[in-house]
Amino acid sequence: MATLSRIVLIIIGLFIFPLSAHALWWTLREDVAPSWRAADWSSAKLLRPATENPQAIVAVYAARVGRWRGIFAHHTWVVVKEAGAGQYTRYDKVGWGSPVRTNGWAPDGRWFGNAPHPVAIIEGEAAERLIPQIRNAVASYPYSSYGAYNAWPGPNSNTFVAHVLRAVPDLDAALPPTALGKDWRPLQDLVGLTPSRTGIQISLAGYAGFALGWVEGVELDFMGLVAGIDIRRPAVKIPAWGRIGMDPITW
Repeated sequence: MATLSRIVLIIIGLFIFPLSAHALWWTLREDVAPSWRAADWSSAKLLRPATENPQAIVAVYAARVGRWRGIFAHHTWVVVKEAGAGQYTRYDKVGWGSPVRTNGWAPDGRWFGNAPHPVAIIEGEAAERLIPQIRNAVASYPYSSYGAYNAWPGPNSNTFVAHVLRAVPDLDAALPPTALGKDWRPLQDLVGLTPSRTGIQISLAGYAGFALGWVEGVELDFMGLVAGIDIRRPAVKIPAWGRIGMDPITW
C-alpha cells in the first residue's frame, strides 16, 4: 500500500499538477479562438515566399491545437521545397478530409489561431538530399487510410510526423513533449528505437512509456503527458507546458 501511495503521489506531482496549472492558465487566456471558423489560419510569416527562396528547404513545425485541447497538445506537420520550386509542399495527418492532407493550409500557417514554431529547419544541399526520403516516408505511412486516425492516444497527426522522423533520422529532431501521440506504438511493437534512432523507446500503446535517446533525451510518458529532460540541448520537459530551456531547433 505504501508503494502504491508513493506512485500516486509521483503521478500527481509529475503529471497532474502541471496539467492542472496549465489548464488554469489556458482558461484565463482571452486570445483562444472559440471555434474552427473563428480561428486565424493565415501564414505566420516564418517562411519567405517560395519564389524568393531558391534553395531547397525542409521544415517541421508545431503549433498548439484549438480550444480546450490546446491545454496539453500540439499539432505538427512537415514542409518541403526542392531547389528552384515555385511553391512549398505541406503534409499533415488530420482526423478529417483526406488521409494525409497535402497543402491544406499555408506552409507556415497558424493552427486554430496559434502561431507555429519550428522544430527543424534544414536548407540547401542537405535539404535536397532529404526531400526524396521524406516524400517516400509520407507515402509509406502505415496509418494513412480513412478511419486510421485516433486523436488519443494515437495514431494521430503527431504519430505521422514521428514516422517521418523515424524514416529519415538525418532530420536529427525531436518533437515537442506536448506532441500528443508522438510516442504511440502498436502493442505488438512494444519496444523499438526512438524516432531519431539514437535511443530506445518503450510504449504501451501510447498510454504509458519511456524513452532514452541522444536526440530525445529522457522522457516518461503517462497517458500522453510527457515529463523529462534534454541533455544535448539542456531543457526540462513539463507536462502540458512543454519544453523550457535551450531552443531545440535543428538548423
